[in-house]
Amino acid sequence: MPLTDPIGDFLTRMRNAQHGGRTDCRAQWSKILQAMCDLMKKQGYLESVSAEGDDAHKEIVVVFKTDRPALLLKRISSPGGRKYVGAGEIRSHLHGSTMAILSTSSGLITHKEARSKNIGGEILCTVS
Repeated sequence: MPLTDPIGDFLTRMRNAQHGGRTDCRAQWSKILQAMCDLMKKQGYLESVSAEGDDAHKEIVVVFKTDRPALLLKRISSPGGRKYVGAGEIRSHLHGSTMAILSTSSGLITHKEARSKNIGGEILCTVS
């Protein structure tokens, strides 16, 4: 059965895995999920990200950091309600340990990168 919101499903899988005491999470692989996880790993939220399997059965495997509390993942934009922001509308109170992931014309980037490049886009989710 096809998913209507693969990003929301993936964030829910990650939340459920962490609340269940698991150290890793698996989901069906896609380019956007790989890019999101690479950003989270680069920012220090995840231990490792890898892809396993072949074309039709490819999965993304995320390993959580054990030395930090569970991630707070919130889906902002959804298929039924997209949330777009201009470069000047990216809220500055997203600071410290909170990161927003935006889909822009330059690909997926964090809110800090979007502000520095002066570009807007769709806010996919926040991670803290």
